[in-house]
Amino acid sequence: MNISNIRVLLLVAFAFALSACGSADPKAENTPTELAVAADNTAKNERDNSGATATPVDQGENKADLDITATIRQAIVDDKSLSANAHNIKVITNTGIVTLRGPVKSDQEKMAIEAKAKQVAGVARVDNQLEIEPPK
Repeated sequence: MNISNIRVLLLVAFAFALSACGSADPKAENTPTELAVAADNTAKNERDNSGATATPVDQGENKADLDITATIRQAIVDDKSLSANAHNIKVITNTGIVTLRGPVKSDQEKMAIEAKAKQVAGVARVDNQLEIEPPK
């Protein structure tokens, strides 16, 4: 494929993406300003950039840490009683220390996920940083 064909494909893809953005429901409850405020993660992004909290970049690359993370992730996904947000939390393992981060629906979900992590062989400690979502 030559350069001009690639340019045409990129232009078509860009036009398609722009047309999809304009199809929002005009009767939606939230105004654009409300959505922008609700989606502002600036404080969390600054916290994560400070190096004070574990992020997925901190995941250990050795087999033991990868296996621990995979086992915990599988246990969480297999539990159909957990919310969609709980299924998508961050699980970060480094030298056997597991960090759990992200929103969950309730204190029960928070404790259930921590218990699942503690049951995995090789876990030295669990740092539970899960946040309970405020009611909508």
